[in-house]
Amino acid sequence: MRYTIFGESHGPAIGVTLEGVPAGLALDWDFIRAELKRRAPGQDDTSTPRREADEVEILSGVFEGRTTGTPLCAVIRNTDTRSRDYSKLRDMPRPGHADYTGQLRYGGYNDYRGGGHFSGRLTAPLVFAGAVAKLALGERGITVTARVSNIGGISDPTPEQARARILEAKREGDSVGGCVRCTVEGMPAGRGAPDFGCNVEGIFSQYLFAIPAVKGIAFGAGFSFAAMQGSEANDPFCLEGGAVRTATNHTGGVNGGITNGMPVEFEVVFRPTPSISKSQRTVSLSTMEERELVVEGRHDPCVVLRAVPVVEAAAALAACQVLGLD
Repeated sequence: MRYTIFGESHGPAIGVTLEGVPAGLALDWDFIRAELKRRAPGQDDTSTPRREADEVEILSGVFEGRTTGTPLCAVIRNTDTRSRDYSKLRDMPRPGHADYTGQLRYGGYNDYRGGGHFSGRLTAPLVFAGAVAKLALGERGITVTARVSNIGGISDPTPEQARARILEAKREGDSVGGCVRCTVEGMPAGRGAPDFGCNVEGIFSQYLFAIPAVKGIAFGAGFSFAAMQGSEANDPFCLEGGAVRTATNHTGGVNGGITNGMPVEFEVVFRPTPSISKSQRTVSLSTMEERELVVEGRHDPCVVLRAVPVVEAAAALAACQVLGLD
């Protein structure tokens, strides 16, 4: 399913156009709304207080509750914006954010309010698209699940530990990053290729790096391979119910860019939110002088908790592409 996300954080609406959706897929709206709610802001004090209903409006591609097979277009209206909080960011870009690169890329014509097209707000239509992909994958017995694997340096934190670490950073006017680990179960063996464009790890990486704030991805044991020997890193082959499997899954279900029948597993790292209330150094683009910037507005002190369904959505879309490879 090829997708195009459109809109800006403080524009009238955001949305997505999905192509390649199979015809006749029943849209489970209870499931879709539940997925969007997992990502929604304003649910507690660990996220931005911005509140959005995130109600999806279908413009095309669905008739009488089922997909038609033609492009599926959906929009989500923006209803809770405070554009005045971002007026100075047009001249003084936030360190770590795409304010500066966005101005360079689009010649200063980009919508800077709330981060514009670079905002995490645009992960809402991505979650919708991923929910549709999950429904399609479910018909083939494929599931996608993710969990928080690190918050602010705490590995596998309990909900209480994660909350305490995030609120600690928030009290300091700062932010923290973390990691999300994702598993795609049920992928058939033999899909993909070692070549550019068909490599399974490359396909998943392309989808995952399109999520704002993702700065790294590692499959299976990932960077832990650096401390392993071959005898530890190799996944011994075995038989389970007459099918070839591996006793361990250090490679994350992929060998040579091709699925091996084990779950595709990976971990992504999210950088700390650039928008913090501590004073930071920046440059005034109008005067070309160094300045001090204190970011105002409503921002997440950590995006990782809300990113779990976003990672699942991107992984589901990537899995659909892998399944569609000849």
